[in-house]
Amino acid sequence: MGTGSNIGVAGIWVAGNKPITVLLRAAGPALGNLGPNSISNFLPDPMLLLYDTSGRLLATNAGWGTGASPAAVSSATTKVGAGMVFAQGSQDSAIVITLPPGGYSAQCVGASGDTGVALIEAYQVP
Repeated sequence: MGTGSNIGVAGIWVAGNKPITVLLRAAGPALGNLGPNSISNFLPDPMLLLYDTSGRLLATNAGWGTGASPAAVSSATTKVGAGMVFAQGSQDSAIVITLPPGGYSAQCVGASGDTGVALIEAYQVP
């Protein structure tokens, strides 16, 4: 993930006619804890921002243990069967939100303007 026009962006489309709950995660530090598959140049402080198609900021999180509800994130992670559970208090970011049908973009930036490797994930929560 970079800065300016070089940030990470993941497009999300909610189809159908009913809202769904989604779990969005931006992993940075968690990528450095993968044993022999660890990434050394991970983004140390990923900040996750969720926008709708009109450019309205819907949610943001930097450090899921501090901004997002840790219980909601843990529960959603278990429900979707997502691996690589972040340690509580980590600088990785997560958002649990219910979205109506439409298009969205999840953006990842360094909270302090830094750069590095990060992963944006999106899951539908049952």
